[in-house]
Amino acid sequence: MGRTLIGGWFDAGAVAAESIFATAGHEERIAHVADRFGIQGAVDNRRAAEFGDIVLLAVKPQTAGHVLQEIGDLLHSGQVLVSILASVSTSYIEDRLPVQIPVVRAMPNTPSRVAAGMTALCPGRFASSEHVELAERLFRPLGRTVVADEKHMDAITGLSASGPAFLYIVIEALADGGVKAGLPRKMAIELAAQTCLGAGKMVIDTGRHPALLKDEVTTPAGCTVDGILRLEEGGLRVTLIKAIIEAAARAGELVSDE
Repeated sequence: MGRTLIGGWFDAGAVAAESIFATAGHEERIAHVADRFGIQGAVDNRRAAEFGDIVLLAVKPQTAGHVLQEIGDLLHSGQVLVSILASVSTSYIEDRLPVQIPVVRAMPNTPSRVAAGMTALCPGRFASSEHVELAERLFRPLGRTVVADEKHMDAITGLSASGPAFLYIVIEALADGGVKAGLPRKMAIELAAQTCLGAGKMVIDTGRHPALLKDEVTTPAGCTVDGILRLEEGGLRVTLIKAIIEAAARAGELVSDE
């Protein structure tokens, strides 16, 4: 996810190469990232912690405690720690740091790479509205942002962070339907992907409820209502709801607050 964010920021012209210092667990990996983006990098997390005013924590949730212990003594209250770790609460981070550093928890998704991302933000105990605004400015070039209560972050993880994977399956299935109906594969994928993109944009730009937009397409005795009937018979609606619930539940289990 770190590479996704860096790529998105570079494409948007939002961050300069010299302002980034990245780390990774292996020399080959960080060498590849540093060469690809023209940034500084090393396998030394402590060097990165001392580098900038914003420290972006983008490791596996299960290793959060270890990394915080490694860099904690180098962090200071003039920095802002932005965490994109699923399941890891702001209090989990704050309790493992020796100083009262502002922490902002963020949950972006992979479409951030193409400036179509969705990022939810929530502040920790020591983060002010200015710190949240700083985080918003960081993620706005990558798409849309929303500020949420931390109690909602697991649900957000299940919906908007895991959601692209579910929608890729929907796009693939729509394209398969097009192929079954006689379309060339490449054309079917483009039609399916742009249709999903357009439908999402309609919801965002018009502010209208999806059900109302659906009804505009569903003419009496038309082909769309026959397709909707088949979707309901197949349980698509319930299956997607359960997928979000399962993903959200799992997001709360990746690391313990104990």
